[in-house]
Amino acid sequence: MQPPVPEPNAGLHRLLAGTSPEVARILDRALSGADVAAEEAERLLTVTGADLTATVAAADVLRRETVGELVTYVVNRNINFTNVCIKGCGFCAFSRDYREEEGYILPEEEIIRRAREAWELGATEVCVQAGLPPKMDGDLYINLTRRIKEALPSIHIHGFSPEEVLYGSVRSGRTIRDYLLALRDAGVGSLPGTAAEILDDEVRARIAAGRIRTGQWIEVIRTAHELGIPTTATMMFGHVETPGHQARHLVLLRDLQRASGGFTEFVPLSFVHTEAPMWKRGLVAGLRAGPTGVEVWRVHAVARIVLNKTIPNLQVSWVKEGPRMAQLLLGAGANDLGGTLINESISTAAGAGYGQLIPPHEMRRLAREAGRVPAERSTTYKIRRVFGAGDAAVDPLDTADAASFGSYRQLIKMDRFRFRHPHRDRVGARDQATS
Repeated sequence: MQPPVPEPNAGLHRLLAGTSPEVARILDRALSGADVAAEEAERLLTVTGADLTATVAAADVLRRETVGELVTYVVNRNINFTNVCIKGCGFCAFSRDYREEEGYILPEEEIIRRAREAWELGATEVCVQAGLPPKMDGDLYINLTRRIKEALPSIHIHGFSPEEVLYGSVRSGRTIRDYLLALRDAGVGSLPGTAAEILDDEVRARIAAGRIRTGQWIEVIRTAHELGIPTTATMMFGHVETPGHQARHLVLLRDLQRASGGFTEFVPLSFVHTEAPMWKRGLVAGLRAGPTGVEVWRVHAVARIVLNKTIPNLQVSWVKEGPRMAQLLLGAGANDLGGTLINESISTAAGAGYGQLIPPHEMRRLAREAGRVPAERSTTYKIRRVFGAGDAAVDPLDTADAASFGSYRQLIKMDRFRFRHPHRDRVGARDQATS
C-alpha cells in the first residue's frame, strides 16, 4: 500500500502550526493571495525563531508559485562616470567635493570605450549613474545617452536615478516630464530606482539632508512609468529606520506599482557603514552599523510576501551581501542575482567587500548549488538563455581578467581623469602664487 500523497504546502501548514497565532494568521492570508497591510508587514519585520522560519518558508512558497525555479541574472557593466557631487549624503562614501583631489570625471570617449568593451564581452546593458557635478550642463545626461546609442545601437542603457533626473531637469530648465521624454528619445531604456533609501522625509532628513524628497522621487518614477520607461525599486535599510518605516516603504511601492505598473524588480540594499561619513564622524544619533544577518534574511522574505503579486522579481544584491549570503537568500523569496557589473564603485567606496565582477559562470554556479535553474535575462526580464544541468557554456566574460577593468581605488588616483573645475583651478593657482 502506497503512503498517502501529502496535500500541497502540507509541510508549511505544519510549520505554521508552531508559530504564534498572529504570525500564522498573517502568513496564511498571504499564502491565500490576500494583501498584507502595513501593520502586518511591520509585525513580520520583527519576527524571530519559529516565526522567522515560517515567514521565510512562506516567502519561498510564494516565490515558487509566482516565478518558478529560474534564478536570473543580467550581463552588464556599471559606469559611474563621476564621483563629484554637490550633495553630501551622510551614507555616501563614493562622492567627493569638487575641490578634493580624489574627484574624477570620465570623458565621453572613455565612457563609450567602457560600454563598447562590455558589449564585446557579452554585456547587454550598461548601468550609468554618477554624482551630481556642480554647474552641470543640463543636457549632459541626454547627450551622453545619445552618444552611447550612436556607438552601440543595441545596448540597453539603464541610466540615471530619480535624483539625477531631477537635477538634470532643474539644470536644463525642463519639467521632469519633458526631461524624461528627452532621455527616452535619446535612448534611455530604463531607470534605476535608486535614491529611494527609505521613502519617509523625516528619515531622509536625518541621513541625507537636501536629498530628493519622497514626493519628488514618486513623481519621477510615476512619470517615467507613464512614458513607458520601466524602473527598478530599491530600499536601503539598516541605518536609522524602524520596521515600521520598512513596512510602509514596501506598501508604498506596492500601491505605486498598482497605479503605474512600471517596476521590473525590487532590490533590498543593506546599508554599508564602514566608510560612510555619518558613521565615521558620528553625525547621526542612533545610527546602526548596517543590518544584522537575521534582518537581511527577514527583509527579503517580507518583501516577497508584500510585493509578490505586484513586483514579482526580487533581486538580491551580491555586492552588498556577498555571494554566499546572496545564495542563501534565494531560499528566502529572491529569484534574481542582479548583474555581473564588471565595475561597481558606490558600494565598494562604502567598504563593501565585493563589487568588481561576478562572471556569468559563477552566477550559474550559485543558482545550481541552491537547487535552482540559472537563466540569463535582459534588463526588463525577458529570458535570453536557460542553462540546463549539463550546460557548460563559457561566455567571453568568464575568461576575462577582472583586474584589467581597473578599480575605484585606482580610478580616484588617476590624474588623467581628475575633475577640473574653474573655481578649484583658480584657487590652486592663487595658492601657488602666494606660497
